[in-house]
Amino acid sequence: MSRGGSRPSLRLRLLAVLMLPILALLLIGAAVTYRVVLSYDNIEHDRALTTDATSVAALLRTEQEDGSLSSQARYLLAYDAEGTNYFAVTSSRRGVLSSTDLYPTPPRPPAIDAPPQLFDADVAGQPVRAVTLRVRSQSNPEEYFTVTVAETLHSRQRLAREILRITLPLQGLLIAGLLGLIWVGVYFGLRSLDPLMHRLASRAQGLEPVSDAQVPREILPLTHTIDALFARLREALEVQENFVADAAHQLRTPLAGLRLHVEQALESHDERSLRSALQQVQTLTLRASRTSNQLLSLMRAQTPLDTEEQQSPLDLAALVRETVTERVPDGLRADIDLGYHGPHAPLWIAGNAAALRDLLQNLLDNALSYAGRGSSVTVSLEGAASGQVTLTVADTGPGVPEAYLHRLGERFYRVPGSGPPGTGLGLAIVARIAQRHRAGLKFGPTPDGGFSVSVEFPPLNRPS
Repeated sequence: MSRGGSRPSLRLRLLAVLMLPILALLLIGAAVTYRVVLSYDNIEHDRALTTDATSVAALLRTEQEDGSLSSQARYLLAYDAEGTNYFAVTSSRRGVLSSTDLYPTPPRPPAIDAPPQLFDADVAGQPVRAVTLRVRSQSNPEEYFTVTVAETLHSRQRLAREILRITLPLQGLLIAGLLGLIWVGVYFGLRSLDPLMHRLASRAQGLEPVSDAQVPREILPLTHTIDALFARLREALEVQENFVADAAHQLRTPLAGLRLHVEQALESHDERSLRSALQQVQTLTLRASRTSNQLLSLMRAQTPLDTEEQQSPLDLAALVRETVTERVPDGLRADIDLGYHGPHAPLWIAGNAAALRDLLQNLLDNALSYAGRGSSVTVSLEGAASGQVTLTVADTGPGVPEAYLHRLGERFYRVPGSGPPGTGLGLAIVARIAQRHRAGLKFGPTPDGGFSVSVEFPPLNRPS
């Protein structure tokens, strides 16, 4: 037996199931945050680069026509606390007027007086972001200046990393708090099962349904399964109780007779009386044996534990022909013409071979017992185009009055005035077996005044 600590925990399982998606969301959120911040930072730095280049171009056109830059302007353009800035001012007539030692060149020359052109480049093996524009000189329309300003990406990435370092711990705390809330929610949510567990624990022998309005809808499949189990247990207990009561009811008379005739045989000194007592003992023993067998057959037919999965496709025509052949000697001894009428081709249904053989045996026992000497019993099979198969056992005996037909199939019911003694269980067994096979059962007279029983089996649903 496993210890309680080794049993799986629903709370821990829920947390484990939620942990991986939440961690994945944390990583995705961090990546998205980094990309958004970096994109926004790039936009701001690009705007600052464009402003620097535009300011230099405006200075060249209005105040520094010779293209020279003051030392303060050069310092501001080249200064970067975390990286390196590059710039270059060139003239179409005089070449490079002012620049850092290294500077990027645009992939294609910008148009004169066009908006600033942003581009990516490499300077000394380092990636840079640059802007360039070209303006015409006001003093000499034939001359134009090209201004290029670039910076490395260190400062841009630094801000994104700093924001990421700030947001990650906050998101981690948020997720930890979320997991704590989930734990508390699961704990209090599972407490809603306490009333159900108390009801189950407080029942000593009751098997009433446990599903009611207080059961959460998510637990309804479980409670419905429990209710179905209770229903099967109630049915099984009912079958057991009925079997005990039936056995006591049916075996009391033959056992009492056995005791009486045994006592008579023990006290008798006359051979004729002794022989008569022993014959009665034999008769009562056969009766008790038959009653016991029929009680067991009825219990098997009623038990809810033999479910439909024990039914499989079978050829009913072959089973009926075989069973009728086995009972022909019984018909000859009873001076009854027992015959079969039906197709020799297979007739397939879904069923349990042992139960269906029991059904047919009880129908034949009933017919051979009550049809009378000189009569006939015919077992017929008929298959419909829909797939339905009908089994009929008809005899030419005295029949059953219509007033008693509706009670046939009840346990221990025998038609008043019927001939030989019986248990009243044969047709009850037939009715239970037919019910388990979802077959219809009909009792009625034959055209010549006899009695017939028809069992209509549904079509076989073969898997596609």
